[in-house]
Amino acid sequence: MVASLFRDFQSHLNHFFESVSVSDIEDLARLLSSCNGTLFLTGIGKSGHIARKIAATLVSTGTPSIFLSPDHALHGDIGLIGAKDICLFFSKSGESEELLRLMYSVRKKGAKVMCIVSAMNSRLAKEADKTIYLPVARELCPYDLAPTVSSAAQLIFGDCLAITLMQKKRFTVADFALNHPAGMLGRKITLKVSDMMLRDDALPLCGPKDLLIHVLPCLSEKRCGCLLVVEEKSLLGIFTDGDLRRAIEQKKEAALHIPMEELMTISPRTITSDALAIHALKQMEEDPKRLITALPVVDQTELKGLIRMHDILQEGLH
Repeated sequence: MVASLFRDFQSHLNHFFESVSVSDIEDLARLLSSCNGTLFLTGIGKSGHIARKIAATLVSTGTPSIFLSPDHALHGDIGLIGAKDICLFFSKSGESEELLRLMYSVRKKGAKVMCIVSAMNSRLAKEADKTIYLPVARELCPYDLAPTVSSAAQLIFGDCLAITLMQKKRFTVADFALNHPAGMLGRKITLKVSDMMLRDDALPLCGPKDLLIHVLPCLSEKRCGCLLVVEEKSLLGIFTDGDLRRAIEQKKEAALHIPMEELMTISPRTITSDALAIHALKQMEEDPKRLITALPVVDQTELKGLIRMHDILQEGLH
């Protein structure tokens, strides 16, 4: 039964995607992006829940938005609306009396009214300044009553609209971080490499002429899984635990008396100190067959530190 419902849902959503007017939504996005006021969203029942969610997404992605309860609006909250504002009315039928009454009151305030409906000839659609039609063949409910496909269509429309406006406003990761200072999302977009990297005495450093036997204590004590081969603050190469195993396997005891410049990996991957820590993790995991557990941090040509996968994972950024 569930498999059949999934197929039906997919079929109904395919109808929506094939029939909806993308150009009308583009026109609406252009209009909303030039709005100098606040965007108000409203709806009744399930459409109200969707409108509330979309308002929250809009706010977090840079578009000033407020969900307005029709009941509360008709009992005083409509005072929030001004002539520069735009109101989006979400309704499947477009016939809700509460929304129709609210529309007339919003008009008196001088604000524009945009309707998102699935019934093009509804009263709400006919009275609006602009109408977006979300075509829905039928609901998933066997009685074609419970809002399911229509709610999904509204949500898809709202999320696409929010991201379109986000792009039009050139909303950046830095802007996103200001709106999400707490929680996992906040850490992912605020923690930088410079916040987590090892530096100064914690770094496992050696010179290009140092013999392997002389730098093994540093490799062990620093517990970074690698040595950074440097000269005058410039990174020349990296020598990892894996390189140590391969050197011993191939050259036996003779490897202990070889200088690091002959054993190191030249031009290793690096990252800058102002990069996000989550980007460092993605770079480390880029090749599943050759995972990197530590990245040297280099600004221009100067070695600044080392960031380890272990530290990033401890922050829960994976």
